[in-house]
Amino acid sequence: MKNLFKRMDIPLLVCTIIICIVGLVMVFSASNISSVLQYKVSSYYFFKKQAIVMAAAFIAGFLFLIRIPISKYQHLKSIMMLGIIALLGGLFAYGTVTNSVLSWYNLGLFKLQPSEFAKSVVIVYLACYFGKNINCDRRFFFIRPIIACAIVAGLIFIQPDLGTAAIIGLVVFFMFMGVPFSKNDRDVKICKILGTAMILVVMGVMVFGGELLNKEQASRLVYKEPCTRYLEKTGYQVCNGMIAMNNGGLFGVGLGNSTQKYLYLPEAHTDFIFPIIVEELGSLVSTCIIIVYIYMLFRILRIAKRAKDLTGSLIAYGTFLTILLHLIVNFGGILALIPLTGVPVPLLSYGGSITINTIGMIFLTLRVSIESNQNKKPVKAKSKA
Repeated sequence: MKNLFKRMDIPLLVCTIIICIVGLVMVFSASNISSVLQYKVSSYYFFKKQAIVMAAAFIAGFLFLIRIPISKYQHLKSIMMLGIIALLGGLFAYGTVTNSVLSWYNLGLFKLQPSEFAKSVVIVYLACYFGKNINCDRRFFFIRPIIACAIVAGLIFIQPDLGTAAIIGLVVFFMFMGVPFSKNDRDVKICKILGTAMILVVMGVMVFGGELLNKEQASRLVYKEPCTRYLEKTGYQVCNGMIAMNNGGLFGVGLGNSTQKYLYLPEAHTDFIFPIIVEELGSLVSTCIIIVYIYMLFRILRIAKRAKDLTGSLIAYGTFLTILLHLIVNFGGILALIPLTGVPVPLLSYGGSITINTIGMIFLTLRVSIESNQNKKPVKAKSKA
């Protein structure tokens, strides 16, 4: 383990731990009132569950993910893809509906959300596939992963979970664009057209997809000027988030002193945790948190550029895209810049599946950094004669 620490990207690990600690503190602060008044449980209920999930994810990361060579996933990629498709399909027979979305398996002690793990499965599958087949002579060899990823995104879309489906579609699009196809390959243009078509479909659904969604999801496409619809469902939550951020000012009202978490802001510990952070800690501390995220993303992108092979590079690049898109979609939603799609903030928001998956992807990226550095020999100082 000592040798692994020497070769891994320590700044990335430190950033992850910092955000997780802040997330734990704010999950408790944002949920302690609603836990008692709304859910009739202990004020520590969500904090304890999130702490257990984070601890389990870090233990699994240190014991397994940073020890398993990336090349091993080459043998597992198809099994992983078939497994996640089966889990997503099984939701329609055995899943549990929450907030009008059929996304969870109720396993008693906890709920499992397969769509969150679909993100990492898609990334690993694409990375391994192109890492092995980038020099393939077959025409349209990229059709197979496109179909597989389209099935995954489609199953998530019809739950309907628009936010997660959009993120997966965007991740797939940008990963395809990041694959170094031969410039002389006549099929590259077709690949780019298919990728562009995919992104246009996702954007079209965001703008015109109301008729394809149920009433709950379609209402989220009405997002501009939320405070003019304060008494309506389409404006109430976002407007209260804005009130929370306005209350915070530069230095905040103090940790634990939020007024909006007193059931004014529904599910304040999940999708709307950042407005509570701004209200209690102020815009100054909130800006520092965003800076930590930016530095984390920089470290991940750096690992992607320095990876020893295409598979490792695409895994790190996919992790970068997933975290970045979560931040853009969440912050854009709470600021009423884009439709609110129920996408949480990675590592800050409460949520077992997304937390485990995000930490898992970060540990995969740390493994890429380890493999990139394992062949580097330390430079020895020349002795003076």
